[in-house]
Amino acid sequence: MKKKKMMTGLLAAALCASLATPTLASNSPNGNLTNENQVYSIKGFTDHAEMVKRLQQIVQNSQGRVALEVAGQSNRGRDIYKARVGNGKKVILIESEIHGNEKTGTEALLNLLQYVGSSSSPEAEKIRKEITLVVLPKMNPDASELDRRGNDMSWDEVVEKFPQLKAAAKPAWNYYATGVRQERDYTGKPGFDVNRDFNPDLNYVPKAADFPGASSKPGWYITPESQTVRDVYKSLQKEFGKVDVFIDLHHQGQYYVEGTDDLVTMSLSAEFVPDPRTHEGARYANYSEGYNVEFSKQLNLAAYNALQSIGENSVFNNITLYQRNLDLPGTALGSFALNGSGTILFEVRGQSHTLGQKKKGQLVKAVETGLYGIINGVADGSVTHLNPDDYEKIPETAYAPSL
Repeated sequence: MKKKKMMTGLLAAALCASLATPTLASNSPNGNLTNENQVYSIKGFTDHAEMVKRLQQIVQNSQGRVALEVAGQSNRGRDIYKARVGNGKKVILIESEIHGNEKTGTEALLNLLQYVGSSSSPEAEKIRKEITLVVLPKMNPDASELDRRGNDMSWDEVVEKFPQLKAAAKPAWNYYATGVRQERDYTGKPGFDVNRDFNPDLNYVPKAADFPGASSKPGWYITPESQTVRDVYKSLQKEFGKVDVFIDLHHQGQYYVEGTDDLVTMSLSAEFVPDPRTHEGARYANYSEGYNVEFSKQLNLAAYNALQSIGENSVFNNITLYQRNLDLPGTALGSFALNGSGTILFEVRGQSHTLGQKKKGQLVKAVETGLYGIINGVADGSVTHLNPDDYEKIPETAYAPSL
């Protein structure tokens, strides 16, 4: 039932909040994907060892166009890889699997690297000429191997690395030490939500007085995974002056296009902190000069338009805006937006443990299509001709279908 209209979206909550999966039936062509009585396999997704082999193959096939290096290590010593292709002045940085149970982004990035690095098509050549594309696939490999949101790290390990935190009254608020989250038990194997460990001050040093912190406050760069991303970002700033575009690839719960009974295929967002030029964002005033939410909206529109162009009444039309009125400076998106990058959030439907391989191809294609919309729009400059006000015309998200 297609009757999309603008209405109030999701209630404000933390970015990529804990999965909530409605069990209501749907007439949508992409169907209700979850069954609480079924265990879904994730063997169809690329694990860390397989990813390394695939990256090495991509480098070999590219005949020197794709450069691969280890950017850092996870807390358990797994390599975090950085792949780079293109020689353009416009810099696009993309990361996937900051949450280890959100796997489609990695598949899309591997396909993207293969095409941009090896194709002789005019499109690929244009991208390589205009863009320097840097990707961090599976940047939280410990979480990925555990198929869970949090990394694999204890508070004691943090304090060992940062002795000044012994004076902290409590561990960080984003520390999972006990209990079940998204069907994963952290008791005896704790970890952190790495996507709350960023800080717009890229040179921040952890201070005991800043703990335990809160969702609406910056993070601390206490995890090696966030430190790696921060260091890659800073190195690109040093080389190019700025990172033009930052894209973060995530998953969310099973939701609906507002005013319809259509399941959302993917949600987008350009806004992660209040505008520093407004009263609501006054505490970020020091970052107001570089902040450019209008450009972020244009980038999101480029992804949205690419998905809409696939065809009317397609599941790729079921694209919505993510939660509005967020204030999350501890996310990578919030921190890098304040540092002057155009920012885009992709949130495809379902975690890997709720979908397994079901609809994998469809969801990976949605991510790839949105990415090419952005990359091509930046490469040819067309993204800057989009009207940022049209961002508000993208349908919003609902928890339940319209009856």
